[in-house]
Amino acid sequence: MIQDSIFIFSEDLLNYKFSENHPFNQIRIKLTLDLLKNMNAIQELHLIPPRTASDEELHLIHDPSYVNAVKLAGSGQLSAGVGENYGLGTEDTPIFPNMHEASSLLVGGTLTAVDYVMSGRAKHALHLGGGLHHGFRGKASGFCIYNDSSVAIKYIQEKYKARVLYVDTDAHHGDGVQWSFYDDPDVCTLSIHETGRYLFPGTGNVNERGQGKGYGYSFNIPVDAFTEDDSWLDVYRTSLREVADFFRPDVILTQNGADSHYLDPLTHLSSSMKIYREIPKLAHEIAHQYCNGKWIAVGGGGYDIWRVVPRAWALIWLEMTENSNCYGNLPPEWINNWMDASPVALPVQWEDPDDLYQPIPRKMEITEKNAQTLDKALYPIRNRSKTNSM
Repeated sequence: MIQDSIFIFSEDLLNYKFSENHPFNQIRIKLTLDLLKNMNAIQELHLIPPRTASDEELHLIHDPSYVNAVKLAGSGQLSAGVGENYGLGTEDTPIFPNMHEASSLLVGGTLTAVDYVMSGRAKHALHLGGGLHHGFRGKASGFCIYNDSSVAIKYIQEKYKARVLYVDTDAHHGDGVQWSFYDDPDVCTLSIHETGRYLFPGTGNVNERGQGKGYGYSFNIPVDAFTEDDSWLDVYRTSLREVADFFRPDVILTQNGADSHYLDPLTHLSSSMKIYREIPKLAHEIAHQYCNGKWIAVGGGGYDIWRVVPRAWALIWLEMTENSNCYGNLPPEWINNWMDASPVALPVQWEDPDDLYQPIPRKMEITEKNAQTLDKALYPIRNRSKTNSM
């Protein structure tokens, strides 16, 4: 059966859990799904369970010795010293039981999404358990053990011979994915993130453009701290339209970290729900304009798991399914289901209040700086266009 959109989910995805107090908490997937169910916006037929990625698939990106180290760590057999060399057992990425199995399932979920979309069984696929964009070939980093997006892109290249546009709107730079394909002209990466001057991982400078044959296929737009909605959306809309027109992808893979919101505890941006309504809208448009609708979306960051992430991520599915019932009040059933578990008062409406925060005194300066950064980031495309027209 051909479906327009699928939602990858299993309770087992919640097993990717570092500790009770760690900021990365996959219960946010369950919160999002419950919100959609209480809107009658998703049915059982849309839910597809993830499969587990094989070692061979993980080795498309990750070094076999690293995969083996993850296995040993998850069974309590890796020494602290060796683990540290692999980024395992750190404050950001502590070891937890069966971490290989949990991580392989996240990767397999993204591969499940890929196969549905690339085989034509679905136009769009959403896997909120994925988006672990900081994982490297031989090292864990920033809450990410295996890099599902990098594995998925390499898998798409090998199995489907397709060119991939990767769009990352997480507040943190999508470093692991960028470096995986830094010399590859058949993968174009676009990351819009808070400047690394203040935020992990400290990379994503506008001058990181790729190398060798891949030069000119990596785009980074580091926006200034305290960037607000209008400036952020101007950067996003302009860059995605121009990059997509330049690259002409076969499929679009979007990473949808929800941590650029003002309420996120780990970042310093000042966006509201307004950007999370617009992010999937343009991605959807671009997918149909260039890719015959092929759009794979994954999750990512987002650490205000009660007030921000469920609304932001639900809007991706609502856009995929062209469901306009996402204004006004949130379903009271959802609020009642989770209000006792939440340490903060849950939102009651889709939109944020107008007085979410005090006015930013440097707004004009920040907006102008972001516009200049955008111009620098897109200079190679615009310069190429001028040269070709002469």
